[in-house]
Amino acid sequence: MPPPRLNHPNLRNESTTKDKTGTLDVPLKFLDQDYQELQKSCITNKMRFVDDKFPPDSSSIDPQKKLKMDLGQIKWLRPSNIVSDPQLIVQGASRFDYSQGSYLGNCWFLASVGALTFQKDIMDQVMPADQSFGKDYAGIFHFRFWRFGKWIDVVIDDKLPTINGKLVFVLSKTSNEFWPALLEKAYAKVCGSYADMDAGRVSEALLDFTGGIHVCIELEKPAIDLWNLMDRAAKSKALMACGSHQGEKSENVLPNGIVQGHAYTVTGVFKVTCQEKPVRLVRVLNPWGRDEWNGAWSDKSPLWNKVSEKERTKCRSLANDGEFWMSMEDFTKNFEDTDICCLRPDFLDSSSKCIWTTTHYNGIWESGTTAGGCINNKDSFWTNPQFWMRIEELDEECASGQCPENILVSLMQIHENRYRSLVSNYSIGFNVYLIPPEMKDEKFSAKFFYRRNSVEDSGNFINTRHVMKFFKLEPGEYLIVPSTFHPNECAKFMLSIFTKTESHRRKNKPAMTYV
Repeated sequence: MPPPRLNHPNLRNESTTKDKTGTLDVPLKFLDQDYQELQKSCITNKMRFVDDKFPPDSSSIDPQKKLKMDLGQIKWLRPSNIVSDPQLIVQGASRFDYSQGSYLGNCWFLASVGALTFQKDIMDQVMPADQSFGKDYAGIFHFRFWRFGKWIDVVIDDKLPTINGKLVFVLSKTSNEFWPALLEKAYAKVCGSYADMDAGRVSEALLDFTGGIHVCIELEKPAIDLWNLMDRAAKSKALMACGSHQGEKSENVLPNGIVQGHAYTVTGVFKVTCQEKPVRLVRVLNPWGRDEWNGAWSDKSPLWNKVSEKERTKCRSLANDGEFWMSMEDFTKNFEDTDICCLRPDFLDSSSKCIWTTTHYNGIWESGTTAGGCINNKDSFWTNPQFWMRIEELDEECASGQCPENILVSLMQIHENRYRSLVSNYSIGFNVYLIPPEMKDEKFSAKFFYRRNSVEDSGNFINTRHVMKFFKLEPGEYLIVPSTFHPNECAKFMLSIFTKTESHRRKNKPAMTYV
């Protein structure tokens, strides 16, 4: 039986479809709630919105009773019942506006929020500006998130869970500023409940805020020039975060101030001159708003006395706000990985001689037909969806750009479950095969895979929502095969390919098709 052809009903090339539904201009209405209509109805009827799809009761906090909270203490209050002068934003949104609460382990989400505050354009996408506690206030707000290839508009009421008049989850450092709590509530609604936000990967929220290009770099032995990549990313308005190594005890604070198994925001990179030698620094923020690194280049480090006054004034801060500097060497030793998410792939190699082309495919692994499992399953692996692509030879100027890597492959699995904590992600990955010239018109059956090894792959299959790899391929034609680890595991998926090409080539030149 040959592999399915291009007209497979469950495969769609997102780069060529013209339907704008699910874009930022025409986002999908989450749970079929229309913000404009609901707001208009509330204003007309002189009432404040109460969300029956995410009601202000225990079902929206902890339906599975995982947080070990006394839900009887919770009282849902509107901001006007908490303070006399509620504001959505006070003097601009900042990473210092909030700190993580003590009941919910959502540092992965709040670390991403910290990165979001640096990019006003992206912040305005997530939190539309047409809302406030002033004109047309009706107790209703809305936020936008990118979920599995589509933008959604999420409506909430502004009733917030409190205990003794204080917010239960994310805390505002300015008592009358409520954008962090409302953003958290909207994301909790998407996840199913507040408790469904407990524990996660920072890449999940970074992607949901941007719909962008995501790169995850393992720091033990980074295969690329990490600091330069982070520097380019910062200049390209990317969102960045990192995660510390797991310890025996969850969120244990080490003697050096680093919290184990914790997500942090990367808030900057900077190069200083110390004793006539350049030093590459990384600035990091703990979403707790406290507990900082206390080693070299920390707030009180004597090394700051060895740099110029100009650099010291620009970088150093003595505030106990959770933010600190450290050298690139200490950064790679004390953190396990770093995540970078950007709206466009240009930061991967921002040379003017190169551009990056993008192709997205939505597909499905179906039991018995297209869910063949990983390459260990030789007899069924070939039935997985197969994608042909071409890598063009680059001219010398483009090939000698800022990084040798010329392709990024991203695979995301899609599960439709109302509650995030009930989603069982499969272990997923992909393999890349070189297609010999004499075989370019063949259908790739089991025989093809028996005879050869892949030239690249995503690494170990892991049970996560999203996997990616940034690597180099020589010019030629290739086959990309995404799969689950075991056969007959059914799920939708989105495969995204970003390839480097010369800037003078046509951007819409097809370089990838479904086999």
